[in-house]
Amino acid sequence: MNTTRCLITQLEVQAFIEKCMVAVGTKPGHARSLAEVLVEGDRRGHYSHGLNRMDMYVKDVQSGICEKDGEPVIVKESAATALVNGQNLLGPVVGNFCMDLAIRKAREVGIGWVVANGSNHFGIAGFYSMQALKDNMIGMSFTNTSPLQMPTRAKECTLGTNPISVAAPANGGDSFVLDMATSAVALGKVELHHRRGEKIPEGWGCDSKGKLNTDPGKVLNGGGLVPIGGSEETGGYKGYGLAMMVEVFCGILAGAQYSKHVRTWKVTDRVANLGQCFVAINPANFAPDFNDRMSDLLTLHRDLEPAEAESPVLVAGDLERSSIERCATLGGISYHVNVVNHMNSVAEQFGVTPLLPNNVPVPE
Repeated sequence: MNTTRCLITQLEVQAFIEKCMVAVGTKPGHARSLAEVLVEGDRRGHYSHGLNRMDMYVKDVQSGICEKDGEPVIVKESAATALVNGQNLLGPVVGNFCMDLAIRKAREVGIGWVVANGSNHFGIAGFYSMQALKDNMIGMSFTNTSPLQMPTRAKECTLGTNPISVAAPANGGDSFVLDMATSAVALGKVELHHRRGEKIPEGWGCDSKGKLNTDPGKVLNGGGLVPIGGSEETGGYKGYGLAMMVEVFCGILAGAQYSKHVRTWKVTDRVANLGQCFVAINPANFAPDFNDRMSDLLTLHRDLEPAEAESPVLVAGDLERSSIERCATLGGISYHVNVVNHMNSVAEQFGVTPLLPNNVPVPE
């Protein structure tokens, strides 16, 4: 048994997050939307964007820097496009509204491209792109974030982790699901290492002088993340370029805050006003046999002879599917005890009961 981790059912975690959010005044439906995104992040193995993030959302609503109630508003639209004002609501509320709108437009005209301003942190980007799979469509989602990434040749953070997600359907429920930060790693993974007292791998972040460092504390306090690719010599400028591309789609196109104008991470001195972009594409409007060809593309790569026999070739989304299958086998989600205890301490401040159980060990 692993005594550093505990097993909690999906329903327990979701109910706990909802109760914590409602306790600080969040509309119940909005609390549910947030809980669904966070739990899905954990089920898929993206612990940096799951329960680990709950205290941030609680703080945003409790402080009044994020709205507790209301609905997003369409400011401008055409048959295939829309500009949405997120009304400073929780990011998942804005994201669900926009992705649903994009999918409806794609059903009618083949594509829906929706951008939003006035939004907040929305969890894993893949949660929204994957919604298109239910309609056998390609989905894409992007968001800008607080400046956490140092551009190539710089020693100041001016770009966020600015994630990209693309989901494409294949046959039999199979799919390609890319969900990645444009920085070498998501900040939450650095935070998790810091909370556990562990060093981070070389190439994740740098200190205040722009030098690579494995101390998560130095990355979190005055340092920053590096772009995908790392240094300029190893192609870091490509990750830098992708991060700016996301900024074009989100901050600039949507009329939201952008780059260093976005508020500092976890500093709630002003509203976030994040920009986000949601796209749905109907393959039926393009070449025939999309799903068959996608299945062939996925199989072609999964069937490649691996360089190491014990490490088969995967495609984007395979690791997440394995994580979901493991959760199903275990009958719950495996959490680090330190994360559970921290979130329970947050919940105790608002009299939330029951607290999350931390005494069910995870089988090895």
